[in-house]
Amino acid sequence: MRPFEGGEAEMLDLSDAPAVHEVAVTRRLLVLIVAYEAEATVASVIARIPAVVPGVNVSILVLDDGSLDQTFEAACAASTPHPVHVLRNPVNQGYGGNQKIGYQFAVANGFDIVALIHGDGQYGPEHLPRLIAPLLAGEAEAVLGSRMMDRRGALRGGMPLYKFLGNRILTEIQNGITGAKLHEYHTGYRIYSVEILKKLPFHRNTNNFHFDTEIILQLMSLSARITELSIPTYYGNEVCRVNGLTYAAKVVATTLRWRMRASGLLQDSKYPFAAGPAVYQPKLDFPSTHSWVVDAVPHGSTVFDIGCSDGHVAASLAAKGCRVIGVDQVPPADPRPFARFLMHDLEHGLPDPEERIDYILALDVIEHLRVPERLLEEIHVISSRNRGARLIISTGNVAFFIVRFMLLFGKFNYGVRGILDFTHTRLFTFASLSRALRDSAFSVERTVGIPAPFPLALGRNRIARALLWLNQGLIRISRGLFAFQMLMVCRPVPSLDWLLEDAVKEALKRTSASVPAATEEVSTGRA
Repeated sequence: MRPFEGGEAEMLDLSDAPAVHEVAVTRRLLVLIVAYEAEATVASVIARIPAVVPGVNVSILVLDDGSLDQTFEAACAASTPHPVHVLRNPVNQGYGGNQKIGYQFAVANGFDIVALIHGDGQYGPEHLPRLIAPLLAGEAEAVLGSRMMDRRGALRGGMPLYKFLGNRILTEIQNGITGAKLHEYHTGYRIYSVEILKKLPFHRNTNNFHFDTEIILQLMSLSARITELSIPTYYGNEVCRVNGLTYAAKVVATTLRWRMRASGLLQDSKYPFAAGPAVYQPKLDFPSTHSWVVDAVPHGSTVFDIGCSDGHVAASLAAKGCRVIGVDQVPPADPRPFARFLMHDLEHGLPDPEERIDYILALDVIEHLRVPERLLEEIHVISSRNRGARLIISTGNVAFFIVRFMLLFGKFNYGVRGILDFTHTRLFTFASLSRALRDSAFSVERTVGIPAPFPLALGRNRIARALLWLNQGLIRISRGLFAFQMLMVCRPVPSLDWLLEDAVKEALKRTSASVPAATEEVSTGRA
């Protein structure tokens, strides 16, 4: 036994751990026992760890979280053939905080696998060989010992009915939010690859009981392979220190926040997605700016698509016979929808399409520019060449009720997508966008409130469709409050050159019969 208490943190040399079947053993397993006031059970838990766990060298770390009883001493006196380290937090760190210290120990001391069990004996150490097998075989990076795979067994094992129902309900809610199909999020019997732990910012997680949910969500963020294996349930005389309602509320809030981060609607560095979805995804199969534009632009139109991204809208317009000229600072993955593509940074001005344009699209563009008014003025010049041309422009509504609600509580959370996208430098309301268009010599003919893209956040399912329907109904009540985006159809107000040209033409028309020579010297001033 190696009791270790107090003092400064140090690297512990565990290389002298006795090996079992030395030729076959290549991995090092740390059994992490988190304990708080478990003097009656912790020694038994240590003793029950199998003497031989095939495929690994076993070491044990007991972390006493500032117990007021003799947990530390009981752990030091326990009997086991494995090397044991007993640490004690001088200040209680909480269930999650205790795990953080244990995982840091595993990382710092070069372990390959860490197995979490509780010092109260609720999870049987005898099942370790079976639970670590998927990691040894390279089939998983995390294994959860689930009590709910055999639901009747959970009740037979003494799980109180209220906990059984709460566990099932919470798990169903979480699966609905994450899209996963886990049997249980709330087990305390977990096996992790230390390599995957190195990739998780678990130090940012809560110190409370919903740490277990946060680390599962972090694994999902990295698309880690998670395996569930059934374990028996045992409830004895252990003291429950969890407030069920508070725990449930925090679990649901945490999972919803993860979903919003996964959807790009807010930023949370706790969840580092390995390769998240494309920032700009097609929104053609539900009410959105994309679907609205595709329906509105007539067949055969010539379209100038400013900030065309990967050409989701262009492809649909090309399919209905439109000629699309695209412009963006990065070429599209598939250039086929475009008749022409102009690679250009809009911060340096708008390139001239050098064609007669029927529709100019600026969908979710102006919020990215430092001086969007300059772009609007340049669009006006191009649109003035065709008196029937129209500008269709869209941007996020910063007065959306959720943003207002967050501001009420002092929150302004940027994300990788949405109204508060990291790349947005200018934010608009319906009134401020209308004013910017008016100041740039455009007349707004139609204004449309666009609902939030629930299918992108929640998937194409009934819940998303219901929320879309609800959001559309609320927009009819208050567009400025409930529209996630705003879309405006504008016509260019005639410029002075345009009006002068009209005056000259009208004069020529009226005087050509009587005094044709009088108009020969008149000039419009145009090149």
